[in-house]
Amino acid sequence: FMAQGGEFAFVLYSSAAAVGIIDGRANATLTAIVIISMVLTPLAILALRYLTPRDEQSLDGVDIADGLTGSVLIIGFGRFGQIASQPLLLRGLDVSIIDNEVEMIQAAANFGFKVYYGDGTRLDILHAAGAGRARAVLICVDKPDAAVRIAQLIKAEFPLVTILARAFDRGTALQLIRAGVDYQLRETFESALVFGGSALEALGVDPEEVAEVIEDVRRRDTARFETQLAEGIRAGQRFLKGNIGTPIPTPLTQPRRAGRALNQETAVVLNKAETNN
Repeated sequence: FMAQGGEFAFVLYSSAAAVGIIDGRANATLTAIVIISMVLTPLAILALRYLTPRDEQSLDGVDIADGLTGSVLIIGFGRFGQIASQPLLLRGLDVSIIDNEVEMIQAAANFGFKVYYGDGTRLDILHAAGAGRARAVLICVDKPDAAVRIAQLIKAEFPLVTILARAFDRGTALQLIRAGVDYQLRETFESALVFGGSALEALGVDPEEVAEVIEDVRRRDTARFETQLAEGIRAGQRFLKGNIGTPIPTPLTQPRRAGRALNQETAVVLNKAETNN
């Protein structure tokens, strides 16, 4: 498709009409064409993206998950999954790993990891990856909807398997709990607590006091989470410590001058009130 017109065309056509190169009708027609092109170009780009076939991932050199037998299954091997795998591998556990990003699988192989191709949101892939035989499944994908979907599938198909899940945020954590996971962790929670505690120590706060503060944050967060689980995501605000102070009511002050009635009826009422007092 042709490129859209621009704002300069409006100036050009107006100038041409002013000196008589084109008439008013031609100016209006050309201006309308430019406006239509500016409106249609973004829509044409969206349509082109939708209609153009997407490049399929090449699976050359990548093994598809099939018949895996690890006692632990990790689904998703990005930054989170890579770190989560280390304690398990150092302990000598048999860990099966799947991911649906070919480039990541190929890159992981360069660092000594065998990662199989598989989409954890598909039940047939979960069977092929050995989710039913595993003692535990670690959901480490970064997409919230996918994490919840995987948790629901595993809980429904393999109810006895222990499910541990990475939660993108608080809302995802609540969904994962409702999906039946045995453990969930918001991906930034622990690192943010450590960071905040380190900030206190850098400011000279005693390490023991820092530990007490961090523990208080944990208690408050747990209480808020339980409240949200029962009452909804907007509940539990009282457990948060904000940086806006509690408003102090302004004390009442004596009026500088006596009030006066605006009409006769009000004056009668005021006189009766003063008489009764």
